[in-house]
Amino acid sequence: MGRAPLHIHRVCRGFSRKVSIKLIVGLGNPGKKYESTRHNAGFWLVERLAAERRLTLRKEPKFHALQARLDAATGPTWLLLPQTWMNESGSAVGALAQFHKIAADEILVVHDELDLPPGGVKIKQGGGHAGHNGLRDIMAKLGTPDFWRFRIGIGHPRDLAASEQEVVDFVLHPPRKDEQALIDAVIDRGVAVFDLILADNMAAAMHKLHTKPRPQVPGIPA
Repeated sequence: MGRAPLHIHRVCRGFSRKVSIKLIVGLGNPGKKYESTRHNAGFWLVERLAAERRLTLRKEPKFHALQARLDAATGPTWLLLPQTWMNESGSAVGALAQFHKIAADEILVVHDELDLPPGGVKIKQGGGHAGHNGLRDIMAKLGTPDFWRFRIGIGHPRDLAASEQEVVDFVLHPPRKDEQALIDAVIDRGVAVFDLILADNMAAAMHKLHTKPRPQVPGIPA
């Protein structure tokens, strides 16, 4: 029999108190075959965050994941890259959350998002899984959908002149060059707001991330 859901239910729906993130999860599939595919956008951001902080993501067999400890002013925060297949991501998240007694509303899951275009990005708490198997499994293992999501837009084949392409095939292929540039720019912006997230200031992080940067006019300072 499978492990019962953890049923971690402490919920933060507004900003009446600080949002404290203790676990940052990047979603993707392990292995060289998948490292450049759209479905690995969550890996890309968390790997970049680790590199910026000079952290090494090390294999942790008991969590079926690569992990690193980030010591922020507000206490330790764990970075996690599940090394299961995408549809089993909840095993790693649930195991680490249970071990470190981390509640659902202290977890931020970074993932690719079909319903946002390349260059789109949004942080939100809770909601459904919209067919994303990584989110589906995390919800099942935690017993609640009330973790935070950092959604990196990859676009949908129906909107990107690829209507004949099946969604599964689409997410398991690399972005086009122009799409990759937009996704990379979002990751740059995303990494830049983590100082605010790690300072328990999710409201400011969301405002900064959701405010589109103004286009730079040649000859005029930004």
